[in-house]
Amino acid sequence: MDYNQLAVNLLDAKSLISSLGAIGLIAIIFAETGLLVGFFFPGDSLLIIAGVAASNAASSVLGDGTKLPIGVLLIGAPVAAVAGAQLGHLIGVKAGPKMFDKPESKIFRREYVLKAEEYFNKFGPGKAVVLARFMPIVRTFLNPVAGTLEMPARTFFLWNVIGGVLWTESMLLIGYFFGDALAPVIDKYLIPAVLLIVLLSVSPILIEVLRERKKKKAGGAEAVAEDGEAVQAGGRHRRG
Repeated sequence: MDYNQLAVNLLDAKSLISSLGAIGLIAIIFAETGLLVGFFFPGDSLLIIAGVAASNAASSVLGDGTKLPIGVLLIGAPVAAVAGAQLGHLIGVKAGPKMFDKPESKIFRREYVLKAEEYFNKFGPGKAVVLARFMPIVRTFLNPVAGTLEMPARTFFLWNVIGGVLWTESMLLIGYFFGDALAPVIDKYLIPAVLLIVLLSVSPILIEVLRERKKKKAGGAEAVAEDGEAVQAGGRHRRG
């Protein structure tokens, strides 16, 4: 067995779908969102190509006999995404404090909890959980972090369902309905297209970050001006 080729194929959405089919895809979605070691799976491109593989363009992209059942995908993928995230949240509740308090860990860092807490406070728990679905790696680690931060299980479940359904169904249906258009250029343009989708989905976050930076700069300038006025006033007083 060529283990180097196997490692590459694990990151190749077309190879994964061709080899594992619909059930394999559903298992990978569960692993990416629920098992913390699954953060490297190409979830977005995997779902889009799965949608193409369920369309009439399936044979031209993946070869004969590889067409996937769209009904199974539309039901199985969101269920797997929601179940995986719930597992991640449970892991955070049960083991989060110990898991993220290891200074030597290169994956489960305390800073992730602090950043996520700031993220929750800025956007609110609902928007945070939904938007995280469209961000690779973040959608894996936000779930246990939410559990670590003691986000209520009912609240997490509600927004987890909304985010999981929006993410999986939108990606699958893009591939399904635009399969014929994507098929000729899928190898060349799929990754840029996925990046564009991700960028559009996180644009509210980027806008908020820019606004916060402007506020901080404006606040810093006002503080400097006030300090300058205070120094001048103090100087005049001493001279008097």
